[in-house]
Amino acid sequence: QVRLVESGGGLVQAGGSLRLSCAASGRAFTSSGMGWFRQATGKEREFVAFIRWRINWSGSITYYADSVKGRFTISRDNAKNTVYLEMNSLKPEDTAIYYCAGDPTGTYTGGDYNYWGQGTQVTVSS
Repeated sequence: QVRLVESGGGLVQAGGSLRLSCAASGRAFTSSGMGWFRQATGKEREFVAFIRWRINWSGSITYYADSVKGRFTISRDNAKNTVYLEMNSLKPEDTAIYYCAGDPTGTYTGGDYNYWGQGTQVTVSS
């Protein structure tokens, strides 16, 4: 059984930092990739970041939404089968439930993934 479990959410002041973790079990996602999405109250879910290994295993490829580029960093620890989202310079508009997802079936930004975590709440106060 494949499971994705997020952790690391919480309450932080604007300008602060948080690191989210997504621990995967049941399979690895090194070639297919994993993403982070978020959904704020009353809004649609949106893409945040994505990571996968290069075809020749020479490192990772990462993609970011424009709204988080330069502030958020996605990374992975293959030995732990865990993906991280380091979030710096947080803003109140970053407040949302953050979900990790694995194995996209379409575009990595499109939200069509085979596996999803339960989500972790991030609240940024002004």
